[in-house]
Amino acid sequence: MEITRDDVRLASVLLDGIVTQTPLEYSRALSEIAGTEVYLKCENLQRTGSFKVRGAYVRMARLTEEEKSCGVVAASAGNHAQGVALAARQLGIRAVIFMPRDAALPKVAATREYGAEVRLVGVTVADALHAAQHEADVTGAILIHPYDHADIVAGQGTIGQEILQELPAVRTIVVPVGGGGLAAGVVAAVQDAEVTVVGVQASHAAAFPVSLAQGHPVSVDPRSTMADGIAVSTPGELPLRMLLESGTEVVTVGEEDLSRALLQVIERSKLVVEPSAAAGVAAVMADPARFAQGPVCIVLSGGNVDPLVLLRVIRHGLASAGRYLSLHVRLIDRPGALAGLVSELAHEGGNVMHVDHVRTGNDLAIDEVEVTFQVETKGPTHCEALVAHLRSLGYDVTE
Repeated sequence: MEITRDDVRLASVLLDGIVTQTPLEYSRALSEIAGTEVYLKCENLQRTGSFKVRGAYVRMARLTEEEKSCGVVAASAGNHAQGVALAARQLGIRAVIFMPRDAALPKVAATREYGAEVRLVGVTVADALHAAQHEADVTGAILIHPYDHADIVAGQGTIGQEILQELPAVRTIVVPVGGGGLAAGVVAAVQDAEVTVVGVQASHAAAFPVSLAQGHPVSVDPRSTMADGIAVSTPGELPLRMLLESGTEVVTVGEEDLSRALLQVIERSKLVVEPSAAAGVAAVMADPARFAQGPVCIVLSGGNVDPLVLLRVIRHGLASAGRYLSLHVRLIDRPGALAGLVSELAHEGGNVMHVDHVRTGNDLAIDEVEVTFQVETKGPTHCEALVAHLRSLGYDVTE
């Protein structure tokens, strides 16, 4: 093991008074799903809104005075950027942050507000990292890597140390995985305890499972995923070695799982998190039997979510949870037919969100119309009841 529990303890001394010891919240709803006690480690309430400031500060605090005078550069879609920017401000270091051109505007704005210079380049974090490395080579500034450095890993591991202090009985810790720095840090923090660490990646950007299977970093081409914060194409070499040596498993979750998990955290735990941060919750909800060894602690890694993205993901989660019903209904084209159908939906508690009315089509008779509804419901059982009610009245309904 390249990073030890003692390394994590030393990192925690550096972070004393710099980061917040975030709360550990019991989740009754998730405990019922998993069949064991489930807690949430709320790093979404951390300074800068994510865990990233822990590793960034430790790495930068250990620079020599000469290195600090050269300034630092970093690359990030948002959370690492804010962590580096805050650490630079605390330590009096000039920081230049490279971010993808389509990075979330709130994350870009927050990074600038912490005092860093932001440069928008490329379309991926890999593009930004390439630009940051070039800047470091040309100017002599120190590159603060988002996950592949011993100090970064040790800093992130302080989350695991806090979990052990707050919940000594913990048996399983579930963490989102991008480049692997957080997972590796937690593994180091709990290496002498009887604790299993499980990493979770989005299936659209899952480089770790194949890399663990082959024993070396394997690059993947990430597809579009709402979990952009963990959409990393290549694992860090140091985190991968640590996860290999410890036998840590990394599982994957789909987009439907992520959206349902995000909705669950917002509705039941009253916490705002970004989709990446909900990956651990998604894994527990998708396969509760895998996490039967409790108590379980899920790390909510960050809460920096663009409100527009949050709106879309909530809608997606509502649909995945059966709270929206899409119906195609054929009607005889006569006055009052549509009003009568809408009245029946309302009578049964369905809230019509959208209506599309089609009068002409190759498969429609001359006296027929097809109406498409999006209906807000109370859940899957209510959906079934609505459809059954309409069909009992003789309506031609297709879901």
